[in-house]
Amino acid sequence: MMFKKDIGVDLGTANVLVHVRGRGIVLNEPSVVAIESQTKRVVAVGEEARRMLGRTPGNILAIRPLRDGVIADFEITEIMLKHFITRTIGKGLLSQPRVAVCVPAGITSVEQKAVRQATEAAGAKHVYLIEEPKAAAIGAGLDITQPSGSMVVDIGGGTTDVAVLSLGDVVTASSIRVAGDKFDEAIIRYIKRNHNLLIGERTAEDIKIRVVSVKRGLRQEEMDVRGRDMMTGLPKTVTIHTDDMVEALEESAFAIVSAAKSVLERTPPELAADIFDKGVILTGGGALLHGMDKLLLDELQVPVYIADDPMTCVARGTGVFLENIDKWGRPPAKSQRYRA
Repeated sequence: MMFKKDIGVDLGTANVLVHVRGRGIVLNEPSVVAIESQTKRVVAVGEEARRMLGRTPGNILAIRPLRDGVIADFEITEIMLKHFITRTIGKGLLSQPRVAVCVPAGITSVEQKAVRQATEAAGAKHVYLIEEPKAAAIGAGLDITQPSGSMVVDIGGGTTDVAVLSLGDVVTASSIRVAGDKFDEAIIRYIKRNHNLLIGERTAEDIKIRVVSVKRGLRQEEMDVRGRDMMTGLPKTVTIHTDDMVEALEESAFAIVSAAKSVLERTPPELAADIFDKGVILTGGGALLHGMDKLLLDELQVPVYIADDPMTCVARGTGVFLENIDKWGRPPAKSQRYRA
């Protein structure tokens, strides 16, 4: 029997992407919900809510319900999922979809249960949980079903997942809670410490795109940054340079390098040889961080390639999984964590 409403969800800390079987990626929205603090009424979800971050009046809260790749606020996550699923496939009993949700490789059983319950409460008929690096590798076009090693480094908003895959499954993996959010926090801390200037998440994100490099000598940019002076409380502007940001992000960038080295060191020699031949694939929004591919190349001494459209690899991987779901495994009798 063919299910008309199979959907894949990349439930990211920064963004939620939804892939509908047969239609491709139909939604890509920030993981933000704005609610009234007293009544708990939902004011906005997604991009509209993101624009409110740091700019809401006292009675409205703009909340990011996922932190470090896992659910921090169950109720708000359920509201957000329900909103996005309804937007993509509509309401009604006949709309109950099978949903494949991507989760970090290092997620605990308690965190798995929270993701599954939130997805079921949002209207899913069956829930499959797939490790993000597996979905990212599939979405990047790697044939992980072969008896050959493939390595992927997926740098998302809350977590970085590093994995070596072979014969359709994860051989060695590491998941660390250092990714896009930690880079933003490092930028905010650096500017606060060195310039006595308070800036918000959106400004930090802008700096990350326009100025940042994680490797010295690859880029020379500067940007005027506005914020609140910690001494006077008044607005102030300072100029930020790329070299400042290399220093600010060094610790976070090398945490990702260390995770990749750790996975390579634990990889069986035959699969490691495959990776030295084929290289490492970078996926996720962090793959676009200037210099990350060059830094990994220098530190690992292995070719490093950025996937095509790295931000959508995980969502596209869930789509491929859903289109081949009968090959990967039969539908569960009840909601379960799927492992190929």
